[in-house]
Amino acid sequence: MRVPIRVQRLTAEAFAPFGDVIEATGSPDKIINQGLCGRFHDRAALDFTDGRAGISLFKAVPRALPLRLEMVERHPDGSQAFIPMSAHPFLVIVARDEGGVPGRPQAFQTQIGQGINYHRGTWHGVLAPLYDPGLFAVIDRIGDGDNLEEHWFETPYVIETDKECVSEGLAQSSHQGE
Repeated sequence: MRVPIRVQRLTAEAFAPFGDVIEATGSPDKIINQGLCGRFHDRAALDFTDGRAGISLFKAVPRALPLRLEMVERHPDGSQAFIPMSAHPFLVIVARDEGGVPGRPQAFQTQIGQGINYHRGTWHGVLAPLYDPGLFAVIDRIGDGDNLEEHWFETPYVIETDKECVSEGLAQSSHQGE
């Protein structure tokens, strides 16, 4: 048995229960550097119980749709931001917490120029780039203790292409995510 989840476009409004969309939209908050640079200020609410913010680089193998989703994870002690270091969309999978376990997942595809910040404790899928090189700057909690909980679904979900949402050629990616 498979339970399908359709990919939808990532918007700040749709993603708000799970975190922040990091993007340079609208007019800059400030003009700096002798008028040659627009600053889009404070676009993600980093939140840590202790420790400190750190920047790491993640390099992940690209995934293809349909994608079999067997597990989600969350980080109870800190938010986690993913900023792509290439001009490619990526897949974001999240689920609301329902009494300590994840509810039905939702899947979003970013647009070029968007990153995301998961709120502390948000259930989410693993990093799922859709194209090489799969390189991301990740800002998250650096500190003592285990900041990871995993939940394995009894029945896997299948993340499927929504032709109105997903960019052309996505389903034909050379790497399968199963």
